[in-house]
Amino acid sequence: MKSAVHCCCLLGFIFLLSCHTAQISGQTPDAAPATNAATVQTAPPFVIWDKKTVELGPVKKGELRTLFYEFTNTSGEPVQIDIVDACECTTVDYPRGIIEPGQKGRLDVTFNSAEKNAAETISINVIFKNTHPNGVPRIEIVEYKFDLVN
Repeated sequence: MKSAVHCCCLLGFIFLLSCHTAQISGQTPDAAPATNAATVQTAPPFVIWDKKTVELGPVKKGELRTLFYEFTNTSGEPVQIDIVDACECTTVDYPRGIIEPGQKGRLDVTFNSAEKNAAETISINVIFKNTHPNGVPRIEIVEYKFDLVN
């Protein structure tokens, strides 16, 4: 429970920080600066996931399911996962070291349906030590869905 509270506080802080950053810049989240389409350069994606959603289908109450997500570091810089946050029904094993540009990382996930009473979509928040240029942490979200059956 302690780690869940810590993660919730961290995510709340990140949200407040991102709101504060938008106020400092003088732009509202909806405001888009005027740009010339010919000069706009888009950065490559930070990481590319093999999949961001997994459909588990029917799951019996009390059943354990395993699944995984793979990603490739496309950022051009070494990346490292800081925290992975998910529901108490979900355990995630993730790489603790640095993932160099072009290398792959993998999240191994175990879902325990024992405490579930209905179908649900579970989100897994992957918080990297790397930050956006404005200092806000990079967060990627993957998810899985299941239908609970008796």
